[in-house]
Amino acid sequence: MSELDRILQANRAFAGSFDGSALEIPPARPVLAITCIDARLDPAQMLGLEIGDAHVIRNAGGRVTEDAIRSAVISSWLLGTREFLVIHHTDCGMTKFTDDVLHGMIRDATGIDVSDQDYLAFTDLEQSVRDDVARLRDVKTLPEGVTVTGLVCDVRSGELREVDPG
Repeated sequence: MSELDRILQANRAFAGSFDGSALEIPPARPVLAITCIDARLDPAQMLGLEIGDAHVIRNAGGRVTEDAIRSAVISSWLLGTREFLVIHHTDCGMTKFTDDVLHGMIRDATGIDVSDQDYLAFTDLEQSVRDDVARLRDVKTLPEGVTVTGLVCDVRSGELREVDPG
């Protein structure tokens, strides 16, 4: 059975008991979380969320990218989110390489020069959280009253801890 077949089979079971048709577009809780794509993280379980509770943006490293900012602006102005969480995690793959290494891998495999691409690798976990919190706090187009908190999830215990913004 292919992965797609497994996913579609699981989806049929999910859809058979799905009861979210009455959910509104805005999240039930005014929360937006930006976190990593790491498969060891389950944002809903980690944050105690149900379907419809919050917006979750996932990307490699849980970084505050231009697209994450675009989504945060839309989420806050049009859908009422006011509490933003930036969540990175221990043992993150983004600490295991440098942009230069990835540039070289891609160039060697494809012949394409991507040296102008910033993949946002980092070496200091807490500093990456601080940097992303600061970047989001500096967005001038967010509504007044938005709070931004930085957290680290320990992938061994599942526990979240707040990062001092410094």
